[in-house]
Amino acid sequence: MKLKFTKMQGLGNDFVVLDGINQAITLDQEQIRKLADRHFGIGCDQLLLVEKAEGQADFRYRIFNADGGEVEQCGNGARCFVRYVHDHGLTQKNEIRIETLSGVISPHLEVNGNVTVNMGKPIFEPEAIPFIAEKRALTYPLELPGQPVTISAVSMGNPHAVRVVPDVDNAPVDTEGALIESHPRFPKRVNVGYLQVMDRTHIKLRVFERGAGETLACGTGACAAVVAGIDLGLLDHQVKVSTRGGELTIGWQGNDEPVWMTGPAVTVFEGEINL
Repeated sequence: MKLKFTKMQGLGNDFVVLDGINQAITLDQEQIRKLADRHFGIGCDQLLLVEKAEGQADFRYRIFNADGGEVEQCGNGARCFVRYVHDHGLTQKNEIRIETLSGVISPHLEVNGNVTVNMGKPIFEPEAIPFIAEKRALTYPLELPGQPVTISAVSMGNPHAVRVVPDVDNAPVDTEGALIESHPRFPKRVNVGYLQVMDRTHIKLRVFERGAGETLACGTGACAAVVAGIDLGLLDHQVKVSTRGGELTIGWQGNDEPVWMTGPAVTVFEGEINL
């Protein structure tokens, strides 16, 4: 099978984007892992599949992690998605509606090339994240080998655990992040964010992503971290998020309001690959 693909990145969080509208695409987990492999394939954190919408939206957006598992949401990928369909002539609209496993999102292509996405409302109820807890709380103790840690738990269409740390550069992202990702209290595993507050309008963030490991940036992780920080009274309602791949702007007015994310989306190269 020969596939045309586009390699894209949002703040270094990189994607293989496939047009499932103009070419027939059926991939199993092994094939997705091969495409994502940085030595034997193209290399990416996630594979994004563009499909025709099943309902009244403009497109359907499917997301597969590097391990081949399908997931509900990806914020950096959403920005690349709208850039892709616009650049490839699949739509003339600057704002589109996209179906995902977690609901419909509406990215908007800005004049300067950045993309703003309404990421929907954050979810705090444990059973909806999903997270095993007796009741909703601002923070939760989480038992790990050696000592417990304190996390906030929130869903941005996919589950996130957020840890506030004094120095994100020295945070145990790889070791502790892997333990939290597969913790039994998160039945569908979890993305793990390490948040350092610089001031009330600026944070540094590293994220250990479910099924991908640490990435240079994570859009939903940035949203979850800012939401957790605002909920804890640490942050204002609009925050600059500095990741290892670059900067995002996240806004949330609290209560029942949606989270807004603005950042870049860039095409790296295009090509074909035989599977």
